[in-house]
Amino acid sequence: MKLKNVYEIADMVAPFSLSMEECTRFGHYDNSGIQLDCGEEIRAILFSLDLSMRAVEEAKRAGANCIFTHHPAIFTPLRSLRAEGEGRAVLACARAGISVLSAHLNLDAAQEGIDESLMRALGGSSPAAVMEELSCGGYGRVYDVEPLSLEAFAARAERALSTERITAYGNAPVKRVASFCGAGLSEKALAFALGHGADTVVSSDGKHHLLAEAVERGMNVLLLTHYAAEVCGFKRFFETMRERTGLPCFFLADDRLL
Repeated sequence: MKLKNVYEIADMVAPFSLSMEECTRFGHYDNSGIQLDCGEEIRAILFSLDLSMRAVEEAKRAGANCIFTHHPAIFTPLRSLRAEGEGRAVLACARAGISVLSAHLNLDAAQEGIDESLMRALGGSSPAAVMEELSCGGYGRVYDVEPLSLEAFAARAERALSTERITAYGNAPVKRVASFCGAGLSEKALAFALGHGADTVVSSDGKHHLLAEAVERGMNVLLLTHYAAEVCGFKRFFETMRERTGLPCFFLADDRLL
């Protein structure tokens, strides 16, 4: 199987056209797709949220000559490739003959993608509203959940997302949640949540003024790590790709290779 075949299978799961649609309609930027093609038959794939030097070393140990990331390995133009500087992981992959693919905004927005997976992990089943609705899927969801105290909701989120690094603000009961995978807490997202009656907002990398605004308006905010907000959906993607490619596939979790 060539890299283009892996790309084609990923495209059926999370169409890369969604990335272009998201950028065109909502003014975002992305660089999903093939990042590095070394031209060899793909023997095995390692899935990692980011292209890190650890991911490269784990791929070598596992015998994987392809790394599939969520965050694009080349996001903005690389002006140089240096062994100890910018682009070092890309350079290490090229030296080792490891091809690289990335699925970012398309995987966030895809049906059964990362944003939807976050909703399901938090106890939602279907959205009452989608902030950035696309031809299929979308980004940013408001949905009803089982009524819980904020403390109980946060504890359930910790279990579902396998993390202990959640910061909760507010004290209102949780009944309707707005969630945004990744660093999705923006002015637009907060207005969307308020406009659709959410009492709780869940995302990562929140800015102080937005946290303060949400709490002042009587809302709760559950602040996740960026990793926790996305790893659940990315692992689901890994499982789907493992099944569809039929190749040996590995998943680089926080502390171990699965």
